[in-house]
Amino acid sequence: MTTETTAISPPTEPIPVLLERPRWRDTFDSLRVYNYRLYVISQTIANTSAWMQRIAIDWLVFELTKSITAVGLTVFLQFSPVLFFGVWGGVIADRLDKRKLMMATQSAAFLLCGGLAALTLVGVGHVAEVYAVAFLLGCAAVIEGPARSAFVNEMVGHRRLRNAISLNASIFHLGGLLGPAISGILVAVVGAGWSIGVNSVAAAIVVIMLGRMRVAELFPSPRIERSRGQIREGLHYAGSKPTILWSIVILAFVSTFGMTLPVLLVSFADTIFKTGAAGYGLYSSAAAVGALAGALLSTRRMTVRLRSIMLFAGLFGLALIATGLAPVPGIFLVFLIGIGVTRLLFATGAESIVQLSTNRAIRGRVMSLYAMVLLGGQALGGPLIGWVAETWGVRNAMVAAGVVPALAAVAVALVLARSGRLSLRIRLRQRVPRLAVVRRPKPLKGL
Repeated sequence: MTTETTAISPPTEPIPVLLERPRWRDTFDSLRVYNYRLYVISQTIANTSAWMQRIAIDWLVFELTKSITAVGLTVFLQFSPVLFFGVWGGVIADRLDKRKLMMATQSAAFLLCGGLAALTLVGVGHVAEVYAVAFLLGCAAVIEGPARSAFVNEMVGHRRLRNAISLNASIFHLGGLLGPAISGILVAVVGAGWSIGVNSVAAAIVVIMLGRMRVAELFPSPRIERSRGQIREGLHYAGSKPTILWSIVILAFVSTFGMTLPVLLVSFADTIFKTGAAGYGLYSSAAAVGALAGALLSTRRMTVRLRSIMLFAGLFGLALIATGLAPVPGIFLVFLIGIGVTRLLFATGAESIVQLSTNRAIRGRVMSLYAMVLLGGQALGGPLIGWVAETWGVRNAMVAAGVVPALAAVAVALVLARSGRLSLRIRLRQRVPRLAVVRRPKPLKGL
């Protein structure tokens, strides 16, 4: 059923362009595919429970050490394997059956999370064991991340790919905002061990759902044969395509500085507003509401462009700045909704344009680079922002987390405008002045 090839040709598949805005009934068009429905159910549970566990682990470490820096170290251990070994995971994903790879990694998660939950619930767990499990789960993510991203195309085919990518990215980031809300409530009521146990059960559900898929209905990607230079080939491919390169560049700034929200919300709940784990869950819920709105808006998009990605990255940074300056919990919650909306719009746009700009034969390696930047940035940003919070205060840390991606978005947008000979023109002839981006004419030779 699967064909093997060592070539990257044919050329990159064209990015689907919608001539008219999707009908509301087509907002979830890819869910008409049986295999993708199973996948969405399993990944919604898995992503939400995985973030529940991450937050439970972070809170558990904070209770044991009373150190935000230690919480940041935990984040680093969860994501550092992807940072250092991510590109090798992409090669494995391009070589092997992606569905079976995901079943193997989720089986490992079931065992690791179940063991840590048991230790925590009986009260014999220590920080060292938490660190070890966090690191091993990160190792599993090295393989699962690119396999999961590339597997989306195998389930829905090219026609529905853009819709499925949008939903897939929405599931991931919505879980990252909804999971902490649920976990905060569970931690406050019954303790961290139960949130970790829920993730073990979720991993088993994923294995079952993947096993129930109709293999004959998949659209298998061509597998590459083992050869030298495959990692270098993937890096060169990504660097040669501006839509991939600049999306990953801005993602590096957003993930390192802007996607450390759980670390900061722990401190806001504990020291600024003094609302404890329950307040932490409420704050995460507000961000989740915004994420849901952003997910719905992303499926209505007609085009995917670099300039819209830079716009939402900048707005995401501004939302973080405003949240860090919010004086009271009510205003804080409103701005958290804004964080959720802008984060989802940026994330779905960036992942869509990278996947849709990549040939299927090399997609695992390109998406491993994307995942390496996304998760590796959080690995570096966790301890960095934790240190900034302890040294200069959590409010200043939140503002800094927004300033950097906002400035990066402006800088990249200026580079893109210059390379594309674009300029900003103010049209004053109308009653209301309007701004327009226009292309400058090429200079005449000899002048």
